[in-house]
Amino acid sequence: MSESLWRDERAIEGLPIRLVIALVVGVDCLSVMMSTISGIETLQVTEVDVQPHPEVTTPGEREVTVTVVDPEGAPVSGATVVAKSGTATLDSVATAETGAAGNATLSLSPSLGANQQEGTVVFDVKPPASSSYQDSRSNTDLLVVGS
Repeated sequence: MSESLWRDERAIEGLPIRLVIALVVGVDCLSVMMSTISGIETLQVTEVDVQPHPEVTTPGEREVTVTVVDPEGAPVSGATVVAKSGTATLDSVATAETGAAGNATLSLSPSLGANQQEGTVVFDVKPPASSSYQDSRSNTDLLVVGS
């Protein structure tokens, strides 16, 4: 039986061309599907980031304005900003919702530990529910520097 397969020239010659045709057709179909999917806006997810103002502060009671932006720098309204302790300590978690300009104002009172010269306050963003935004990467932190 193995000798009859060895002599059959159709199997050796026919298989590679069929495999190449199937591969070319498959790649072409995949590229058409990917271009169709990328054209559908609802399937795309956009990452947001925060821009705290000021970016550097000292310990104590402060008003910090945080702007939520998309990758192009456009403001995102209706997002909830959550400020919490990083390496600097906050008494409690602070939250605020962004307005039409993408700004949220938070009252923060960061403090540093003994012999600690600097620390950070971390921001998380809860994007608007009806949007294609997400916040899965780390955001820009607020730097707290001891005086």
